[in-house]
Amino acid sequence: MRTDRHRAVRRGVPLRVGLVAATLLLVGCGLVASGIAVTSILRHSLISRIDQTLLDASRGWAQAPRRQSAPPYEGPDPGRPPSKFYVRGVGIDGTPFTAINDRNAEPALPPDNNVGPNPTTLPSVNGSDIQWRAVSVRGPHGLITVAIDLSDVQHTLRSLVLLQIGIGAAVLVVVGVASFVVVHRSLRPLYEVEHTAAAIAAGQRDLLVPERDPRTEVGRLSLALNGMLTQIQQALASSESSAEKARGSEERMRRFITDASHELRTPLTTIRGFAELYRQGAARDVAMLLSRIESEASRMGLLVDDLLLLARLDVQRPLEYHQVDLLALASDAVHDAQAIDPTRRITMEVFDGPGIPEVLGDEPRMRQVLSNLVANALQHTPPSADVVVRVGTEGDDVVLEVADTGPGMSQQDASRVFERFYRTDSSRARASGGTGLGLSIVDSLVHAHGGDVTVTTAPGEGCCFRVRLPRSSDVPTRV
Repeated sequence: MRTDRHRAVRRGVPLRVGLVAATLLLVGCGLVASGIAVTSILRHSLISRIDQTLLDASRGWAQAPRRQSAPPYEGPDPGRPPSKFYVRGVGIDGTPFTAINDRNAEPALPPDNNVGPNPTTLPSVNGSDIQWRAVSVRGPHGLITVAIDLSDVQHTLRSLVLLQIGIGAAVLVVVGVASFVVVHRSLRPLYEVEHTAAAIAAGQRDLLVPERDPRTEVGRLSLALNGMLTQIQQALASSESSAEKARGSEERMRRFITDASHELRTPLTTIRGFAELYRQGAARDVAMLLSRIESEASRMGLLVDDLLLLARLDVQRPLEYHQVDLLALASDAVHDAQAIDPTRRITMEVFDGPGIPEVLGDEPRMRQVLSNLVANALQHTPPSADVVVRVGTEGDDVVLEVADTGPGMSQQDASRVFERFYRTDSSRARASGGTGLGLSIVDSLVHAHGGDVTVTTAPGEGCCFRVRLPRSSDVPTRV
């Protein structure tokens, strides 16, 4: 239970606090270890020097003690300087004596006054915190024990420890501030990543993480995040585009179904009306009635055929590609139009020379493109208007134009003329006999061949439908 609580506490600690705390802990441990090592080395050095001094003094006292007093000790000799040594001996006859004791304290010696030939640390008798270093040697006058107090050593070590504590505290403060600044600056890119992610979550999906040096960990992280964000943005854009296209397709399909239903309803209503007249016997001219029924049925059949063709083009049914001579197709279209309407002035022109390259395409569909464009010009222009079919090249493309000198169209009508079932108010009335799909079929067939079709027009200036197709070596084969 306590382990889980500790883990929860660790998980709740900010990264910068954890890093600074870890740095301070490591530095603190290093300072403590170095302080202990320095203190130990210094103490060992000082004790070694004292031991050497103690051994030298003990040998001298063993040979010639300067003063001996039977207990009680009479005190320091005022005729000599104070000594740092404590000297106590036991005579040959077993009588103890104190030679020197110029301190207010004395070491706690054993009853036999013998601490051994090796220097030994002893406490004080009177409970003082002063420690002693003592050694016993035998000489001609008996056993001599020489001791020296360690107050200077203790004072030096105590001062050293206090100095180390002060320096260590200052070092920890400096290291703490420096590590906090360094960690804060190092983690600043992560804060930027956090803010960027929050902004993206709030709806700003076009943001990226600021780039850093790719040789650093943060730089590699920013590169990886930017790559991920770019892919997400592209996926979202693609999804939105697909959704927009789906909505557009759904809207076009709804409008297409509505228009198709409306277009089919008109001939069906006409046929039903004439059939009802015939059934009731109200029609006087039966031949005329049957002719009208047949005409509306034919119109409805043409409409169904056009709808089926557009449906096949929408699902990208494969076309039968062959080398197609547009010059020959244009000539045939002009001759057919002249046969249909001999009173019209319908001509053909070739620009950029007679060597018109062939295109790769479906010949029946290309014939339908030409026939629809020419039929559109004949149906929606007055009998006095001229129609001209032009074939030529422009750059790497083959160009086909069908122009007339009719009333033309407004720019608003021209921008929608290739939409399905679209008719202009003035010239594309239903009474003209068209289905409203001829130019839509032209647009779909041209795009299926890798080309494009445009119209140039203005009110009172006629229309010019321009088809651009790639040469046979450039057109992609659609499947």
